[in-house]
Amino acid sequence: MLTLRQIHHIAVIGSDYQASKHFYCDILGFTLLGEFYREERDSWKADLALNGQYTLELFSFPQPPARPSRPEACGLRHLAFSVDDIEQSISALTTAGVVCETVRIDPYTGKKFTFFNDPDGLPLELYES
Repeated sequence: MLTLRQIHHIAVIGSDYQASKHFYCDILGFTLLGEFYREERDSWKADLALNGQYTLELFSFPQPPARPSRPEACGLRHLAFSVDDIEQSISALTTAGVVCETVRIDPYTGKKFTFFNDPDGLPLELYES
C-alpha cells in the first residue's frame, strides 16, 4: 500500500495575481516565501507559508477559464483553516471587507464553522478547533 506522510501543498490559480496575493498574505496571514515571474507563460508563481510551513502555491495565468465550485461541482470543494476563535476570525475578515456566511455547528463534532470566498470565488472555511 502507498504510504502518504502529509499534504505537501495546495495550488490555487487566481485571475488577478496582485489581488490574490494581497488576500492570502495581507488578509489571511500567509507569508511569501518566494515569488517568480515566468515570462514564457506570462504567469506569476508564489510560494506561501502558514505558520512557517510551506502550504500554498499561488499561480496566475492570463484569462484562466472559470472552474465551477458551486453548487457542489465535482472536484475540490473547499479549503478549510483551523482557528481558535471563530468570532474573532470573522471579525478580522469582516474588517478587511470579506463577507462570511452565518456560523453553523457541525452536527457530528459540535464545532463552529463558516465559509467565505477568495477573490475568485474559491470557497474557504474557518473551522473552530
